Amino acid sequence: MNTIQYREEDVLHNDFRGPRALIGAAALIAVGLGTQALAQDQLSIATGGTGGVYYPMGGGLAEVINNHVEGYSATAEVTGASVENMGLIATGDADLAIGLADTVQQAHSGTGRFEGQQLPMIRGLASLYANMVHIVALEGSGIATLDDLRGKRVSIGAPGSGTEVNTAAILEANGITYDDIDEQRLNFNETADALANGDIDAGFWSVGAPTSSILNLATTQNIVIIPLSEEELAAAAAADATFTVTTLPGGTYTGVDEDTVVLGIPNVLTVSSEMSDDLAHAITSAMFENIAEMQAVHPAANQTTVEFTLNATPVPLHPGAIRYFEEIGAEVPDRLRP
Repeated sequence: MNTIQYREEDVLHNDFRGPRALIGAAALIAVGLGTQALAQDQLSIATGGTGGVYYPMGGGLAEVINNHVEGYSATAEVTGASVENMGLIATGDADLAIGLADTVQQAHSGTGRFEGQQLPMIRGLASLYANMVHIVALEGSGIATLDDLRGKRVSIGAPGSGTEVNTAAILEANGITYDDIDEQRLNFNETADALANGDIDAGFWSVGAPTSSILNLATTQNIVIIPLSEEELAAAAAADATFTVTTLPGGTYTGVDEDTVVLGIPNVLTVSSEMSDDLAHAITSAMFENIAEMQAVHPAANQTTVEFTLNATPVPLHPGAIRYFEEIGAEVPDRLRP
């Protein structure tokens, strides 16, 4: 059987012969340019549940990328948060991910929850804001201290979340094990609902303040934030160097009028070392140069500064991010260089 082969120039010669030539050629070029202009590389941002801060922060970052990083379109994805997010970066199923500093550090070093499963490709672009560990109960629950949690039904956070990692660290550092409580692994919205319905006695949130799930709970229930003693704060900080002591201002939530001393922990925006330097640079630059757009989405972004990044990030920065920081005259510590 004979095969008829067409050379590209033959097709063009036959199809665009005569006065239609310029029109046809122009149309072909326009279609080609239009296809290029519409082509967008898709980026996935792994966040957390909808009742926390990761999801709106990720959505704000997605909008910044969509508006200011040419050729890319980003989407914030609901996930189980920190631990899961590190795995998504490692497998390439997410391009960017937010995680608590201790989880990010454990993933990079192969310790803690990542013992024997080191993810050395984890790199930082920025530290976004500090979580505050909220321990919430309802008025009249009889829970006023950490030790009062013994024998109670307690939400320790969603499986694979940074909240679960923080909860375990705080309890263990203060001599409380899961054998001492009836632990429930619930996400933020589930924890709030369970408290409101009387299905649990207390719940942990490791989250930026204010967070919608606690705000909503406080509008229908009288809540209390359980403070940690100086000894309990010191024990937790000694067990996990990424913990800091900070203050949850009174008035953040309805009915909680006094300042509460709590544990704080940074949240880190991470990528893989496999991301190109140019893309990492473009995202870092777009975020910091347009941070007001993220601040309009959630006030936690008021903490998203170069200074906070260089002080709080627990893993090496991506070279593309380092390039941006050096361009603006920031001094990048040696510990943050890959």
